[in-house]
Amino acid sequence: MITEPCIGAHVSIRGGYTQAARAARESGAGCFQYFPKNPRSLQLKTLNAKDAGECASFCREKGLLSIAHTPYPTNLAAGDGDVPSREMMVQSLLNDLEIAEACGSLGIVVHFGHFHKLQPLQGYQNIIQCINETLQSWNGTAKLLIENQAGNGGFEGTTLEELVKIRELSRYPEQIGFCFDTCHAFAAGIWNPERSEELLESGDKLGYWPHLAAVHLNDSRYPFSSKRDRHAQVGTGHIGAMSLKELLTSEPLLGKPAVLETEKGSDGTHKNEIAAVRSWFEA
Repeated sequence: MITEPCIGAHVSIRGGYTQAARAARESGAGCFQYFPKNPRSLQLKTLNAKDAGECASFCREKGLLSIAHTPYPTNLAAGDGDVPSREMMVQSLLNDLEIAEACGSLGIVVHFGHFHKLQPLQGYQNIIQCINETLQSWNGTAKLLIENQAGNGGFEGTTLEELVKIRELSRYPEQIGFCFDTCHAFAAGIWNPERSEELLESGDKLGYWPHLAAVHLNDSRYPFSSKRDRHAQVGTGHIGAMSLKELLTSEPLLGKPAVLETEKGSDGTHKNEIAAVRSWFEA
């Protein structure tokens, strides 16, 4: 089992995918996250195969891992009559998977989805249908990585049980993994840092941890079970550095790519924050 820390941050692709990878490397990261296209739009992006291929080669050479993050408007629970529709979601997800695959990424992180005015059963059915329609056309190795939610938009997607069950009920579970967000889990009330063993045991019993592919390592600006999704730099929020360290160095999370989604430091990078987290693993 890999036990070396793999810490990084979300980086911009303004200069291209390869430049994003280089920026991550220069900050001392072992991994990074990026938006494959405009984060505020589902408009499809034509793949720049040369840039993506160079990104993949650079990452292989430097031992960098990467994950892509789907745009904010992505909602797995969207129905056929919604705007944007499920069809648009599927096409956008396939576009993201194509780009992630070309860049050599592990997969694409996607939020569980919001039901809005839907009845819960219909919302869950929509999510499963969207996932099935996406993955039936996908033959790559990049996975769909479902992220747990904080609860600010509704109860859905806040528990590990929901994520595990959605994976089980899909037709393509082997193409689905999970991305665990520490701030979201804390805000949703499923992770009490004073009793981390309860979360670890729950994830073990449910079979969640074996399919964990990545971690979003974020502190929280708001208290436990606040249902508010506001990230804070590690050690500056209500979770605290020691509690994040305890969780990240636990066996299920050890060695997984852990990405900071926090504000940049005064130097315009996450270099100091990455170094601080890496120090947790030093003897």
